[in-house]
Amino acid sequence: ELASHMVLAHEYPFAMLDHEIFNKFMKAVSPYYIKISRQTVKKDCISTYELEKKKLMSLLKGVSKISITTDLWKSNQKIQYMVVTGHFIDFNWVLQKRVLNFCNVPPPHTGVIIADALNKCFNEWGIENKIYSITVDNASYNDVCVRRLKDDFLLRKQLNVGGKYFHVRCCAHILNLLVQDGLSQIGEVIDTVREGIKYLNYSESRLIEFSKIKKQLHLSLRKLILDCPTRWNGTYLMLASSVKFKDVFWRYADIDLGFHYVPSEYDWMRVEEVCQFLGIFHEITNMISGSEYPTANIFLPELYRIKELLNEKSVNPSSHIRAMAASMASKFHKYWGESNILLSLGAILDPRYKMVLIDYAF
Repeated sequence: ELASHMVLAHEYPFAMLDHEIFNKFMKAVSPYYIKISRQTVKKDCISTYELEKKKLMSLLKGVSKISITTDLWKSNQKIQYMVVTGHFIDFNWVLQKRVLNFCNVPPPHTGVIIADALNKCFNEWGIENKIYSITVDNASYNDVCVRRLKDDFLLRKQLNVGGKYFHVRCCAHILNLLVQDGLSQIGEVIDTVREGIKYLNYSESRLIEFSKIKKQLHLSLRKLILDCPTRWNGTYLMLASSVKFKDVFWRYADIDLGFHYVPSEYDWMRVEEVCQFLGIFHEITNMISGSEYPTANIFLPELYRIKELLNEKSVNPSSHIRAMAASMASKFHKYWGESNILLSLGAILDPRYKMVLIDYAF
């Protein structure tokens, strides 16, 4: 049983228990140790999974309401997966987060296919009548998916409270769309930096030469960061790290004639200003993306903070910052022109903000 927990927790291959040195180690620990075959540990892992599943199903029977978050992603092997996570309060008033399903969902990703996969998951866990809210990203197929779930008789009663349907759009995803719109204002600079880092990472010898120049300039041995274009905070970290090496970029171009990815002094200045602007967004993204604590209570104040920042940057002396602020403000009003009631409740009921209101009253 412990061997199966070890394999599952650390994602070891089943063949690890066949390794010669591992078995020598176990024999040294205990002369009574008997080698466990890969077939045995595979069966034990399946048994452990079934046992843990029964424990969770037993726990879920006593839960009255469960909130769901779900998303699709693609692995390095280009396989499409959907993860379904349940969030609920247990008997001790502790917030629990449990993965309910992790399954392959091949394309096409239509709303109907995703809704059917979710319904199958809910029925398997016996929670089809306990769903309180579903949080999804802003993809259009999710609108179809949620409408399909809403029309399902088993879910209609739980998903409609006072005539309101608790379909929650992922705050972090909308923030990502917001900033991606702003970053498009310096898209050509971002592409230059990204392609430059790809060029350097392609060859170990290039990275060595790049590091030599860093040492000559007495810069820290921080590594260059390559972003994932669909995640704005990755792009922010890429720009924030690369701007510290702008002098290295210029010097490296002198020794490598094939390196054509050097932003101009004006472009680096724009990058610095954009990083200062987006630093607060990066901080807010990390705050509202927390998974070990409830975040609805901190969402509304941060939303207001974003609005104030956009208002401030709309009169910035730099034209590209003003353009970014205008573009982001347009997206802000599209999604957050009216604050979501469900997310606002957390802030309204938070005693810390009630105390502020009492202070103002006095």
